[in-house]
Amino acid sequence: MNVRNCKKCGKIFNYVSGPPICPQCKDALEEKFQEVRKYIQDNRHATIPEVSEACEVSTNQIQQWLRDERLELAEGSGITLFCENCEAPIMSGRFCEKCKSSMATRLSSSIKKPEAPKPQQKKKDTKENPKMRFLN
Repeated sequence: MNVRNCKKCGKIFNYVSGPPICPQCKDALEEKFQEVRKYIQDNRHATIPEVSEACEVSTNQIQQWLRDERLELAEGSGITLFCENCEAPIMSGRFCEKCKSSMATRLSSSIKKPEAPKPQQKKKDTKENPKMRFLN
């Protein structure tokens, strides 16, 4: 059993996975997420500080939801995200599609794929290699 203190409220809880926050704080954070998502849908040109102030959520938390691809920006949004690799503008996540594809290709080429087993050739019964046989 893994017992931890909640990072937000300090309460002790049984930690399973994900961020180290208790179930009550996790539920409250999910409610805030839904509020932010609704606000961004209604106010497409709002900036992160505006959303933060209106929804009473930290700018870091909004950026984290964007990086985790839980939120996606609309075209012409006042919020701008950039690819961490090539600095291209993106709608959500950490990398643009081009960089994601490139990384996936490099990763798959670096992993050695198992070779198919070669079929074994049967040895021919020759005088040089006689086999013993039993008759009933």
